Amino acid sequence: MSTDVMSIEEEARAVEQIRQGRAAIEAELAKVIVGQHDVIEQLLICLIAGGHCLITGAPGLAKTLLVRSVSEVFDLHFQRIQFTPDLMPSDITGTDILEETPDGRRQMQFVKGPIFANVILADEINRTPPKTQAALLEAMQEHQVTAGGKRFALEPPFFVLATQNPIEMEGTYPLPEAQLDRFMFNVLIDYLPAEQELAVVMRTTAGRPEPIRSLFSGDDVRRFHAAVRRVPIAEEVAAKAVALAAASRPHRPEAPDFINQWVSWGAGLRAAQTMALGGKARALLSGRAHVTFDDIRALARPTLRHRVLLSYKAEAEGIGVDDVIDRLITHVFEQRNG
Repeated sequence: MSTDVMSIEEEARAVEQIRQGRAAIEAELAKVIVGQHDVIEQLLICLIAGGHCLITGAPGLAKTLLVRSVSEVFDLHFQRIQFTPDLMPSDITGTDILEETPDGRRQMQFVKGPIFANVILADEINRTPPKTQAALLEAMQEHQVTAGGKRFALEPPFFVLATQNPIEMEGTYPLPEAQLDRFMFNVLIDYLPAEQELAVVMRTTAGRPEPIRSLFSGDDVRRFHAAVRRVPIAEEVAAKAVALAAASRPHRPEAPDFINQWVSWGAGLRAAQTMALGGKARALLSGRAHVTFDDIRALARPTLRHRVLLSYKAEAEGIGVDDVIDRLITHVFEQRNG
């Protein structure tokens, strides 16, 4: 009985930490990051929900700084891995080396790679061949590394943020749809408005920023994961997430005409699960105890962006994936009397 009471107390404390902590987190990140409020919110949702994040954007937009800063706020071990065409799976997971023991014998010893951290920035993941991509994605899915027939568990929390170049650039290896589906969100980071770029220039050339203060611990993050899953979601709200995913699949009864014309592959069940779970995390970050339709609507873009594959007809007509998702949101929420 005491264990149950303690569990309830821990959950209540975790919920209160999330509710009160958002303003403090944003204040700490504001010491080094200007703007990018939507990007920060989506990263925080992934982190406290226990997901992974794919980020797409041009170079030089402070992606590394942002992720490192988030890891400092949560007092998590951070590692950055630069993916290159010659990177091997063992370069990220680790390898066995032959060592001599004090008594003169030789034995194989596993040396852990950079993936053994809490927060991983996988920079330019589509620059490396599929075998190395698969090694990272397996660790994301199973939270373990296998080497020399032995399994080595990755210490939770384990959060991967992978950046990628535009697919049309030379020398890239696009991630298959099944591997893209393992990422909770695809976050789009864009250039700042002129006034915010000016603020960055003034700040970064004036001196070193104020150090970021750690507000939470890895144990706190693990409690956040459990607390997020306990947030209630009404069946009709979850039904909107399911309807969005279902309507994105071409040549299905639920698909509108523009999906049949512009989409060659739609989102699977994991997309609906992601919107529901992300909605729970967003609700807690917003100080609410339940998920709303606005949570599902707000998370549709980052959830579906990498799960909806456009057809050649859409590309020929200059239709982007966000354009299709926006029309899909309108179709599901407004035309169906959401």
